[in-house]
Amino acid sequence: MAEPTNTPMPGSTPIPGSTPRSASPAPPLPSFAQGSSANGLAQRFARPIVLHIGDPVRFNPMTYASFSDMFQVVRPEVEERKRPEFIRALREERWGQFSAIFRPFWGTGGEMGKWDRELIDLLPDSCRVFASAGAGFDWVDTKALGEKGIIYCNSGLAAAEAVADFAVAMVISTFRHLPWCMGAANMARDSTGGTDLLFNTCHTQATSASHNLRHHTLGLIGLGNIGQQLANKLGCPAFGMQIHYYDVVRKSTEVETRLGATFHETLPSLLHVSDCVVVCAPAGRHGEPLMTKEMLGHMKEGSRFVNIARGSLVDEEALIQALEKGRISTAALDVYSHEPKISPRLLDLASPSPTTEVHPGRVMLTCHNAGGTVETHVGFEELSMRNIMAVLRGEEAITPVNLQYLKRPEKRLELTDED
Repeated sequence: MAEPTNTPMPGSTPIPGSTPRSASPAPPLPSFAQGSSANGLAQRFARPIVLHIGDPVRFNPMTYASFSDMFQVVRPEVEERKRPEFIRALREERWGQFSAIFRPFWGTGGEMGKWDRELIDLLPDSCRVFASAGAGFDWVDTKALGEKGIIYCNSGLAAAEAVADFAVAMVISTFRHLPWCMGAANMARDSTGGTDLLFNTCHTQATSASHNLRHHTLGLIGLGNIGQQLANKLGCPAFGMQIHYYDVVRKSTEVETRLGATFHETLPSLLHVSDCVVVCAPAGRHGEPLMTKEMLGHMKEGSRFVNIARGSLVDEEALIQALEKGRISTAALDVYSHEPKISPRLLDLASPSPTTEVHPGRVMLTCHNAGGTVETHVGFEELSMRNIMAVLRGEEAITPVNLQYLKRPEKRLELTDED
């Protein structure tokens, strides 16, 4: 399914030591050669076509003015974006030999469904870049795009701060049992003895189940932009957590020293020592779970679990079983296996009413909200446009994710009189 409107331009908190392209500020707007104008260039060269799928730009009119001067922007209507008609239009070359695809929002632009080889094989050879809102790219075959010579750029950099902020709240929830506390208080609107009992039970019993975060070990699965911001926010001196991480590529000594982060060469090693595990890694191209039943079995008895990445990364059935048995004490989930549907058993675990032998309200559930801020969407638009402007000028993409699959050399489009 398409990702809900959600994920984030670089936040106000810089991330020194991150991957250079992903952490660098957005470049200045491309400028035309002195003495030339957009109209003059349009007469000398046919402007490259950009296929804009989804709603119009809302937040960045100045960047869009430059963007639309540089390129001929074509935006299909909703009916044209539905898969059968979209395929027909590509076969007919209805939108010409476009050079880029631009999707600035998550709520629209996904009407054609998954970008698989059926769609990608129909794209014109002129297409060089696909820039989209959102951090995740499990809805698009980035390998197939790369093999066709198309760079895919996501907008996860724009989401990092919002997602990290949200994850802080979720980690706190797992230590302080916020779903239990909030649910019991909300139900106290009814003055019957049943709700009085819920309030008083939570007031007395949540204390013995709650803990401070300080000195506990935070295990981060993934130490990219989001993971590093989360480490900054929850580590010393703020909340005083001990930061441990696992990633497919170890970070530099400078990054580890700055964050006070300890690297684990294997995921089981990280899980064995972590008091709270946070999944903040991208989903695999084929959607295989990372946290399988076997991996969940490596977690410490009574530890906590947070997922702000993708539901496909977790064997949800195995997680539910671990929560029901009390092996994992509490959890906070923003994403699910079958969004927008949430498992009834997870809903039971989130209830403030005691439905199991262990304490109620053990799971915080949210609706794929982690990256959902106004600033996020401002960044989605801006970063997507800047990625396209950079690539079509023969410069490096800002946030590419599939360069390892690229099969043909990049070509510079002559947008100025300069070589």
